[in-house]
Amino acid sequence: MPIPMTATQVLDREFLEIRAKLLELAASFDRLNRADGVISDDPRLSLIREAIDALLADADDRAEQVQLIFSLHYDDEWQKKFDMASSP
Repeated sequence: MPIPMTATQVLDREFLEIRAKLLELAASFDRLNRADGVISDDPRLSLIREAIDALLADADDRAEQVQLIFSLHYDDEWQKKFDMASSP
């Protein structure tokens, strides 16, 4: 059975990848700011901000919270909405 890594070991392993992803996000936000047009009322931007807030929270389930932010809520009537027959 493998021995779990310490927090320092995880950070040592993940730091460069985290840094690269943060730089990629920063570049995307820079491109949005430089682009023509207004997106302040776009609901997708609100979702992105909500996800960033979830990342900044001190919680053990940040990945789950971000996934839920970008997920549709389950609808029991989804088969009817998409005109699909229910399974037996």
